[in-house]
Amino acid sequence: MRFITGQMRHVGSLVALAIGDSLGAPLEGSPHFGPWMTEMRPGGRHFRIKGEVTDDTLQAVAVAESLGACRGFDQKDLISRLISGYKKRPEWYGPTSSMFFSLVQSGTLPHLAARLVHKRRGSSRSNGSVMRGFPVGIFYPATRVYEMSLACSRVTHVDPVAGHCSGFLNTMVSDMCRGIPRKTAFRHARALCTDIEVHAVLGSYEEYTIIPGLDAVECSHAALSCFMNAKTLENALLSAINLGGDADTVGACTGALAGAFWGLDAIPLRWRRDLEGYEELVLLAERVWTGRVDR
Repeated sequence: MRFITGQMRHVGSLVALAIGDSLGAPLEGSPHFGPWMTEMRPGGRHFRIKGEVTDDTLQAVAVAESLGACRGFDQKDLISRLISGYKKRPEWYGPTSSMFFSLVQSGTLPHLAARLVHKRRGSSRSNGSVMRGFPVGIFYPATRVYEMSLACSRVTHVDPVAGHCSGFLNTMVSDMCRGIPRKTAFRHARALCTDIEVHAVLGSYEEYTIIPGLDAVECSHAALSCFMNAKTLENALLSAINLGGDADTVGACTGALAGAFWGLDAIPLRWRRDLEGYEELVLLAERVWTGRVDR
């Protein structure tokens, strides 16, 4: 792989997402008062080798590959790529996404499948569409990223809350990848958000208790809080994964934000060396960035 230097925020975002996912996977479901973890290790709910990623990264990669190949959001292509990832390790996927992919594979039209999942589960505001959506922030400029985040989320998650969480965080990633300061990116995302609950919780994140849960708002709030309160990328990721709970997804979301702000070079070398598919992720992020619509 060619030598890469500089901040490389777009690459940092995708790589740090995967690192947060990999770091957090062994802590998924654990209590927040467990031993503080600082290094990648094997294990977890679905036993993984050291540095192995989960469905968080597989889905984000599917979004990135689709954006790169189609030069924009293409629902049919994206669903095909998401299902290909699901087939590899279906046990890794959350209940909303799993039910959606199973229905589509059985012949249900995607828009009907999404509504059936929402109806059968009584909700679709889980964090699956948030964790996968960050390449949308890399690809689209601030003028379009919120709209496209909502569209990407609706593929599987009918509840608009999940989409607005994705739009909020993706707006920040879009701005920061393009050199906008962290606080300015946050204020921009808050100004664009029209969902009352998401605007309240994410827009005033300091006022709410951090809960690393499966709910889109809880997960997004936890990730945003860990990122905004951190002085370094390493500190942001370690604060996120050591919350326990849905540690891999909170870690992935925090990583996407932190990588977009601090860039690739801020990611500790020891984590990059251990990460599964590191070089492929770097090249994929480059393809998405090269094809972005605001070049």
